[in-house]
Amino acid sequence: MIGRLRGNIIEKQPPEVLIEIAGIGYEIKMPMSCFYELPNVNEEAIIYTHFVVREDAQLLYGFNTVKERALFREVIKANGVGPKLGLAILSGMTASQFVTCVEHEDVTTLVKLPGVGKKTAERLVVEMKDRLKGWTSHDLFTPATDAAPMDSGFTSSSQHAEEEAVSALISLGYKPPMASKVVAQVAKPDMSSENIIREALKSMV
Repeated sequence: MIGRLRGNIIEKQPPEVLIEIAGIGYEIKMPMSCFYELPNVNEEAIIYTHFVVREDAQLLYGFNTVKERALFREVIKANGVGPKLGLAILSGMTASQFVTCVEHEDVTTLVKLPGVGKKTAERLVVEMKDRLKGWTSHDLFTPATDAAPMDSGFTSSSQHAEEEAVSALISLGYKPPMASKVVAQVAKPDMSSENIIREALKSMV
């Protein structure tokens, strides 16, 4: 199993990052809450990974800390929650916010995430409450997550940034009309795609 990667970031296409190690490029899908904290392109990054093998694909999901990865692994154990939905959940809110939602049985906030209906939200709260005993929001807090995201080192036109943001939201499970509508509402001139995605996700939770 691939559990940790250290190498240079070659490309950032949210929610996916390409990292090169010894001449091999690894494509890694990351929750946006982790993606924001990545270094710039051509800089070194350390990513903790969860390896998923399916009949039709082999996928790597990445996280900045072991604790974030551990939370993802607990989330995807819940009934009806696979890696794709787990990625969407931890993109729509930070790890610490998710723990807080479960602690306070905040179903209303959870159902705003793509692919999470009322039954799934209720099941997450019931199943995760015992699993997350002993976890605290403080354990999962990372300063950059709740601050402005770092510059990705990738400059693009406003239109390209918006298109990239829409594409990322669709990848996370949002329907195209909703993704386009929200991006149009939050996008401002000279905003990077990461900033647009962050503001779009905040406006929907």
